[in-house]
Formats: sequence, C-alpha cells, structure tokens
Amino acid sequence: MRKIVTVMNGFLLAEIWSSISILQLMPITRAFQVIAMLQTRVIPPAENAYQYPLLIKSLLLTAGRYERTREIVYRDKVRYTYPTLLERIARLANVLSEAGVKAGDTVGVMDWDSHRYLECMFAIPMLGAVLQTINVRLSPEQMLYTMNHAEAKFVLINSDFIQVFNDVAPHLNSVRKTILLTDGEEKTANLFNLVGEYEELLSAASTSYDFEDFDENSVATTFYTSGTTGNPKGVYFTHRQLVLHTLTLGTTMGSLDSIRLLGNNDVYMPITPMFHVHAWGMPLVATMLGLKQVYPGRYEPEYLVELWKTEKVTFSHCVPTILQMVMNAKAAEGVDFKGWKLIIGGSALNRSLYLAAKERGMQLTAAYGMSETGPIISCAYLNDEDMASEELQVKHRIRAGVSVPLVQARIVDAEGKSLPQDGQAQGELVLRAPWLTQAYFNEPQKSTELWEGGWLHTGDVAAIDHNGGIEIRDRIKDVIKTGGEWISSLELEDLVSRHPAVREVAVVGMPDERWGESPFALVVLRDSQSLDAAALQAHMLPFVEQGRINKWGIPRQIALVSEIPKTSVGKLDKKVIRLQIAQWQTEGSSIISSL
Repeated sequence: MRKIVTVMNGFLLAEIWSSISILQLMPITRAFQVIAMLQTRVIPPAENAYQYPLLIKSLLLTAGRYERTREIVYRDKVRYTYPTLLERIARLANVLSEAGVKAGDTVGVMDWDSHRYLECMFAIPMLGAVLQTINVRLSPEQMLYTMNHAEAKFVLINSDFIQVFNDVAPHLNSVRKTILLTDGEEKTANLFNLVGEYEELLSAASTSYDFEDFDENSVATTFYTSGTTGNPKGVYFTHRQLVLHTLTLGTTMGSLDSIRLLGNNDVYMPITPMFHVHAWGMPLVATMLGLKQVYPGRYEPEYLVELWKTEKVTFSHCVPTILQMVMNAKAAEGVDFKGWKLIIGGSALNRSLYLAAKERGMQLTAAYGMSETGPIISCAYLNDEDMASEELQVKHRIRAGVSVPLVQARIVDAEGKSLPQDGQAQGELVLRAPWLTQAYFNEPQKSTELWEGGWLHTGDVAAIDHNGGIEIRDRIKDVIKTGGEWISSLELEDLVSRHPAVREVAVVGMPDERWGESPFALVVLRDSQSLDAAALQAHMLPFVEQGRINKWGIPRQIALVSEIPKTSVGKLDKKVIRLQIAQWQTEGSSIISSL
C-alpha cells in the first residue's frame, strides 16, 4: 500500500491510496510529466465540487435510459433487456468480490462472444480489477505465457476450453480460482479451484452493488498482441482511455453524415472476437447508446447468416476474410443483405470485395487501427468532392480514412523527420491520441521503440493527403523490395483480386538472386475457375500500362491453394506464408506456376 501525492502550483492534484502496479503507475507518471511542461493557471474548485472521474461505470448511465426494452441476445439461448443487464453486472460483481477479487487483480476470460463477455467487460473493471481478454486462438503455450505474464489470479473458462486450460494449469504461476462458463446442462467440471458455474453463482447473488469511484488512470483491460514473431506483447488501457475512445467512436459513427454507420435504432452483432481489442470497442458504444445487441458465440458463417436474418442485424464489423466466409456461406446464397452496414478493418479492404459486397446489398466502410491503439484511429470519410463521383466514393470508402477526433497522425522517414502530406510521399505512420497504450507491459526496450520520439510507431508505411486522408501502403516488414524499388504487397493484392477467378489472394516478396525480391502470389480460386502465372500476367499488364505498377511488380510465380494461412484474428499470416512458399520451392513442388 502506498500513498501518491502530487502538488503543482500549490494545488493538490491527486491523492491516491491503492496497491498500485506498474500498469497503473505508468500512465499517471506520463500524464503529470506532460502537465509539468507548461505553467498554467489552475483555479481550486469549490470545497464540495465533485471531481468526475472517467470510469467505465459511467457508460452504463444511459444503458436502458433511452430504450429499456431493447435486448441483449446470445445465439438462440439467452435473451434479456437492459434492466436485466444492469442487474447481472451487479450480480457478477458480487460473485467476484465474494470469490476474493480485489482492486488491482487481473481476471482472465476465456469465452466466445457472448452476453457473459459483455457483462465481464463492465463488472471486472468496475471493481477496480483488470480484465484480461485471453486470445483462445493462440497456442496453449502462448495462452500460458499471457496468463503468467499478466499475473492473472482468477480465470473464467468456457467449457470448450477446459482441456486446454487443464493442460497448462500445472505451469500457471498466479491463478488462484476458476469459474465455469457453459451453455450445457452440466454445471460442474474438473477445473483447478473451481468456485462454481457462472449462471448458478449469479442466480444466488444480490442484484445491487455499490461501485466505488477511483482514479480514472487505473488500468481497466489488458490483452496480448498476436504477433508473428516471439512471445505476444501485453498492451493495456485505462478507464479514462476507454471512455474517451467510446465517446469518440460514438461521435464518429453517428455524426458524420456521409458515412453514417450507427444510431440507437440499429441492431448490433460483432463478428470480431471480444478477446481482440475489446471487439474494437463497439460493445461499449452499443451499451452506452442502448442498442439491441446480438452475440453469436463461436463464429460459424452459416449461423451468422441465420442470426442476421432472424434478429434483423444492421451493423457489424469484421476483417475481410471473415466477411468473405459469410458471403460464401450456403445460407447466404441468393440473400439480399440490404441494410447491413459493416466496418472492415484488421487488413486492407480491396476494391473487389467492396464491390462484391455492395452487389449483395452490404455497405462496407474501412477503418484503421491496431492492438496498441485501442483500436480505432481513422475511418473512411466522404467529403463534398467525393460525393460527386462514384469512383471517388469507392476509393475513399476502402482506404484507412481520415483521423477520427482527438487523433494526430503524421508520416516520418527513417530518421524520424516529418514528410509532406501530399498523398505521394510515404513513410512510417506515427500517432498521438488519448487512448494509445502507454507501453508494453514489462517490456521496457520494446516500449521505448514503440514510443520513440514521443509518437507511437505503427510499423505501417502510409501516405497522407492534403485533406488528412490516410492510405496504408503496407507493413514495413511486408513491403517488397525488387529492382531497387519498393512495391506494396497490398496494392498487388488489390489488383490480383480483380481477376474474376480469384476469391482470395496474398502476395509476399521472396528472395530473388537478380532482383533482391520478387512478388509471389498465393491464390484461392472461385469454384470451377482456373488460373496460372501467364493468365495472371495478362490480367496485370493493363495496370502496368496505366502506371499503377511497374512490370517487375507482376508476380512471376503463383500457387493455387484451398486456404491461405491466417493469424488468430483472421489476418494474413505472411510469416507462415513465406515459410510455406520456401518449402515448396526447395521441394520443387508442382503446385507452383511460373512465367
């Protein structure tokens, strides 16, 4: 237990009693360092003036205030209204408190997208504890690493993951108790120090809980990036950060008329895992606005289509690969998805997918962010000039978009010098915003690299135009260096995807003795279609003539595959793709077609 007292200009700014971890201390320290740069006038408040902290609990004030009968739906199993949601959050807080959860403790959750996860997103941080959203698609070894690294003391476990958890349980360092989450009839399981089953525990708990105020800079959530190299890195976000992100997201999606995405009459269904960047923060927005929310559990394309139909879903978000799976589902055949608005992120939204979805009645809008950014940084926007042209509307709906309110973005060269925002110059995208993770947990060297020069480094190559529009050209590590020039793998993927036979594509640079690297394309074909390297070259040559790419940017080798490797959150896993191609090349595989 320690006391932190900060005095500036003779006024007491903060007096905090708590058992503060480094997670909690770092944002506070950084904030006061910034304030100390400028001596400003600070007027002391009235003696009894309430200092309103930006806490996640404040987002619940309007939940049910506008529309009390709106529902929270979980598959075909659970359906209840907002007053019940508030009661269940209080019940869960009582259950966790009685189980021994204290402020500052880390509580892990292993579940599919569900009403339970939504309740945990509120109840756990509102206790002053830290919610760890465990990526259940990581390997068991990586899940073990993240729980140990985050020092999780309690874990809520869906019955689907009992075996995985039990396999790593002997190696867990800090977990004390577990709670079972299940949709089945069996309400017990062989779990380490099992407190009980979620629903049974909630049914016996009180429907009221007095959630205390505490410092808004307290850590609310933590999760781990699913990087392709080394162990996952822990990012974390405070109550203040998540509240500001929620307010900004609600403003962006509801107030920009040219891309109006979300109002409280919409029906929301996430198709992005809740363990990944808080499902992009959308459940917090949906709850604040009192939307009907539909949680699909484990993602099954056929069932997602059925839920869309029966629950009349109007707003979702996902990565391109998941959208492609939904559109290809048998249940989607002949379906007009008119009225379904989707934010697409995680990977580039190419023109072909946008147009294919539009033909099916969907309205796609690209947005940009990453694990470290909480995540939303920019969203597609159409200004008056764009609205006058169908071509410009498509162009600007599929790019990263314009920075949302409170975000500063710029591009820099290798020395950290700012580059012109003329739409041509390209450099690394660096950011400032109130909700960016302030460090990687217990990773000082990587944290220093992340925040070099006082800007968060994204690792993305981008261009910014005079209107502030951001276009992501590639990941720095994925840019193809051939013939002394850099070629964007994202640009090549967009152009290859326009071939009518191509359902899905990934392009990577592979070592080439003459050119340094040469582009190699992995292609998934549409049913009953064919393609080889020569046919792909014929398709790409017009783009050379238009000046879109140079001739040496045409992939000279392709491989037709049934599936392209993905990361745990559905992004193209280009590290695995390169290893796979290298193995084929070594073996002289006939799967490769060459010019």
